[in-house]
Amino acid sequence: SDEREDAAPPPSGIDLAKALLAQVRTDARARSGGLRPSVRTARGRATENSARSGAGPDDRDPQPLGRAVDRLRADRGWEEPLAAGGVLGRWAEIVGPDLAAHCAAESMADGVLTVRAESTAWATQIRLLAPVLVRRLNEECGQGTVARVLVLGPGRPSWRKGRLHVRGRGPRDTYG
Repeated sequence: SDEREDAAPPPSGIDLAKALLAQVRTDARARSGGLRPSVRTARGRATENSARSGAGPDDRDPQPLGRAVDRLRADRGWEEPLAAGGVLGRWAEIVGPDLAAHCAAESMADGVLTVRAESTAWATQIRLLAPVLVRRLNEECGQGTVARVLVLGPGRPSWRKGRLHVRGRGPRDTYG
């Protein structure tokens, strides 16, 4: 029973944390010569492990917005979706109002731009212009953005109306 009274109580959580912090501090001092991120030399210059920016440009310096957006786009892999958005969003500006009045860019995936024409005659015309379109789109939106143009004719009218419908030809046989 005398042994129990002589034994020190187990350390509390706060004591353990203080001991761990003291150990980390001594280890840090041993590794780098101190805890400060920069140590000044006799001439007042900071050493290599300095946390301050030097005279030259650095990643920690304020960056122009365009450069920050370019870095974000590259880091996230958004080049292709942004290029597709540029093609689809600027379609009328790139191809001109005459061509844009008769066809519309519908989608773009894996370098293939899908264009829907308002008539079969315009679809044929756009197919003939496809190489020129690819070159012009790549000049405007970046090389390699568009590899091929897929031209679709006008869509067929849909006779399916509402949630219920009957299979078959439908009302096509009622035309005069």
